[in-house]
Amino acid sequence: MCNNCAQTSQYWEQFEAIMTDFSGDRSQLIPLLQKLQDAYGYLPADIISRLSERTGIFVSQIMGVITFYSQFRLEPVGENIIRICFGTACHVIGAENIADAICRELGVALGETTEDRLFTVESVACLGCCSLAPVIMINEETHGRLTPDTAREVIREFRSREAKA
Repeated sequence: MCNNCAQTSQYWEQFEAIMTDFSGDRSQLIPLLQKLQDAYGYLPADIISRLSERTGIFVSQIMGVITFYSQFRLEPVGENIIRICFGTACHVIGAENIADAICRELGVALGETTEDRLFTVESVACLGCCSLAPVIMINEETHGRLTPDTAREVIREFRSREAKA
């Protein structure tokens, strides 16, 4: 992910490499946005503006697509994504309490990224781990049967591991 590198040639080279796949077909907008987000970690405003220039699609139309689909991000995300399951089983067993504990531990709200950009906290509809409810995932690592205390401990242990790495 590129942080504050709008002036570097590599930043724009990535854009140009992705745009080589663009044939002029406006139906390619979503795949282009996906590739751009994969390259930059999110969709920076200057990239959206340049995409508009190159495709002939108005910025307002591009923003309409970006804001319609939850997969797209307009802000950088953390190195680690914490997904808190709010599926039925997790909800009934206390997902809200788990989310509150994690958000308090990290000093952010759902959908936000920590100042150190180590974590982004997201809510998801279901992680498919109902037998482990309530459950979270940190990247691809699943943690289940959580309480607010064990959820905070998972975050502390993860942060400790990251500091040692």
